[in-house]
Amino acid sequence: MKPNPSQKLSRPARRAVLVVHVIASASWLGLTLGLLALGTTAATTGSAVTVEASVRAMRLFADWLLLPVAFLTLLSGLVLSLGTPWGLARHRWVCTKFWLTLATTTATVFALRPGVNSAVAAVAAGGPLPDAGDVLFGPVVSLSAYVFMTVISVLKPWGLTRRGRRLRAPARPTLQDA
Repeated sequence: MKPNPSQKLSRPARRAVLVVHVIASASWLGLTLGLLALGTTAATTGSAVTVEASVRAMRLFADWLLLPVAFLTLLSGLVLSLGTPWGLARHRWVCTKFWLTLATTTATVFALRPGVNSAVAAVAAGGPLPDAGDVLFGPVVSLSAYVFMTVISVLKPWGLTRRGRRLRAPARPTLQDA
């Protein structure tokens, strides 16, 4: 079998990174489902104790688990795309997944975590949950993005990018070759 020059990872390395990527992605999806359940509980319960317990649990997830899993997903996906024939900019679905992963990671840092932290501060001070959107919007958007990314990972729609078509096109003979 002729080696593919664009394939930089050995088969065992590629498989190991793929396993890490799938586990990290599934963990991110599971954490988001947990955040959504906790946020829904906080937004719909009439018990101040339950609201406080829910938002505090959300903060634990957001502060200690979510970012490492998000960065591991981003990094392992980047290694897979750059170390395999799929490439980062050859297929539209890979490009879409990369940018969505980057966007959701950024949103976690700058929107979800601050929203959860402000909810915890308000509830810990004895007040009600200030805005249900602080604990619901982030998990709903994230869950939608992760489900979409999972679907396109399985279906691999949209074909090649312009760069991918150019790389796949047969080399044209030059004047020197003639």
